[in-house]
Amino acid sequence: MSTFNGLVTEFPDIRVDFFRNHPDLRPPLACFLSHIHSDHLAGLESLRSPFVYCSAATKEILLRLERFPCRINYAKGILEARLQRYKHLRNLLKPLPLETPAVLELEPGNHIQVTLFNANHCPGAVMFLIEGQGKAILYTGDIRSESWFVNAISRSPSLIEYSSGLKTLDTIYLDTSHIENVSFPTKSEGIGELLAKVAKYPPDTIFHFQAWTYGYEDVWIAMSKLLGAKIHVDEYKMRIYASLLATDPSSRFGTQFHLSPEAAGLVGFMCGNTHHAGCLTLDEKVRLHSCEKGNYCKTVLESPVVRIQPIVTRLPNGQDVADVGFGGGGDDLERDVELDYLLPTEVETLMDVICNIDEVPGELKEHIRQFLLQASASGRKIPLDLERATFGDKNETKIVNAFQAIAKMPRLGRDAKRTYGPKEALPNLVTFPYSRHSSYPELCHLLEALKPRDVWPCTVNPREWFEHDITIKGLFGRYCSGTIFKHDDLMKVYASNARADVGSNDSQDTTISTRSSVPHDWLQSSPKLGRETIPLSGTPNPSISVVDRLGSVSQTQLGITGTGNPNAPIEVDDESMQGQPSFEDPDLVYVLGSQNSDLSQQALEARFNAFRTILENADNNNGDGICLMSTTDNHSEVEQELRGFL
Repeated sequence: MSTFNGLVTEFPDIRVDFFRNHPDLRPPLACFLSHIHSDHLAGLESLRSPFVYCSAATKEILLRLERFPCRINYAKGILEARLQRYKHLRNLLKPLPLETPAVLELEPGNHIQVTLFNANHCPGAVMFLIEGQGKAILYTGDIRSESWFVNAISRSPSLIEYSSGLKTLDTIYLDTSHIENVSFPTKSEGIGELLAKVAKYPPDTIFHFQAWTYGYEDVWIAMSKLLGAKIHVDEYKMRIYASLLATDPSSRFGTQFHLSPEAAGLVGFMCGNTHHAGCLTLDEKVRLHSCEKGNYCKTVLESPVVRIQPIVTRLPNGQDVADVGFGGGGDDLERDVELDYLLPTEVETLMDVICNIDEVPGELKEHIRQFLLQASASGRKIPLDLERATFGDKNETKIVNAFQAIAKMPRLGRDAKRTYGPKEALPNLVTFPYSRHSSYPELCHLLEALKPRDVWPCTVNPREWFEHDITIKGLFGRYCSGTIFKHDDLMKVYASNARADVGSNDSQDTTISTRSSVPHDWLQSSPKLGRETIPLSGTPNPSISVVDRLGSVSQTQLGITGTGNPNAPIEVDDESMQGQPSFEDPDLVYVLGSQNSDLSQQALEARFNAFRTILENADNNNGDGICLMSTTDNHSEVEQELRGFL
């Protein structure tokens, strides 16, 4: 989840991957969009100027993006027309070719040179090399810097002067989604593992790949080729990928242009007068599926299905590290998280598991039973809005243990294990490592090749970095040619404020004091160095502290689904944490660093402060303005564009 605020110190007249206003700064003269994941689109829907530079693939996909509830309602016939959220930006989006330096005039006498590079993240995703006025920066956006990628970047004609040491980058604005010293299997190794697993299943097995975001297209192509089968996708996905295939209307023979390397393999191509089909299809009667949650086809709904779930990596003890939505919209699914409707007998089945947990006292078990039975009796899905007050602060850990146990039990209903042959039992959930973001060792390899003076992290949790003494110098200093790190200086200010706040609240719990001391004023006060925000860390609903802290609960196994919220900014990645594998070692909480989100407390405090302000204004009758909270930031920050409204 990117927390970058769009400001580049070296080039203050541009904005990158963040399009909201900064009241203390003059409007930008140019904007840049690295890719279409929604954590990089903040404010773009309300942008009216200036131009936004991106890749050609990013432009075509962006113009066709629809919010989740809109596209589901259209598929069900509730809406008569598609509602494409960014269609009005058609004239603002200016595509640039890859690896081709382009000189842009920001204003008379003010020029910069921009070069785009493939980011190995998702279709259209790019890095930006920006040069001018004697300065040079590389903004990575979201990247997977595997060894081949670093080697390719190092020998690029537009970057070789930096990799060879002839010139030095002032700053690399780096994708720091993963800063734990854990290695990831390469994408090719992950695909190889997946193919080996699916090859063991009988030829009539139906698979569903949970591609909840863009970036898994190579997996589709490889599976389709191995099994000799097409992959069914919904009409929305097909329209998106078809947009990556352009035709020259002036050509008699319809010359085709593929806007991303994956396009031809996905939607096909023309060779002479013959059309060669891609691996994607609208035909539901196939064995491979990747249709959208909320719009499953009849085959998936009515058949036993083996689900395929990507993970980030595996730890040395063999445990899966779940991908909970880094850099691809941890807040895209602001839908309410719910437990599928359960029959009373199914409630008892769940209670049998919980009752076997010795750490959960009897009175708490009965409390859980009544909660589930009452919800079941209503005939509706069971909301899992389980904040601490639901069962009491003292029982939070015990509730976590209970749901961890539930996560291990087989799913009820059609996804129960299938037995193939007299002895072999194959699982109904297949996981494989396929991270779309770089591991820490891969980031070090990239920095070692380019040796910039400074590194600025694009994904940061300031409180977490402070508590664990994480610094840019400690992470990457040995790979940099400079000795001054701007972000570390900024963190010193944060640390000073945090310590002062803790000291002034001696009677409070230190953890809560530190959490409540997030320096929003400080975040606003240093635009030249950049403003950080507390990231959502990939959790689909920040108010669910129990599920937040689990990180490991298998929501597929729990039967968790989401309900559409038409007011939520859901436009790109449907990261519903489906089928998350479990890990239960409490020492691994920080191994997954960014996944351990404390935003639920932040959001609770933000809402409380807003409510308190309303009460104070009502009591004083002074007509003071009320700060409105930003829905994009999950009600955790003041909405800058709506300040002063009553």
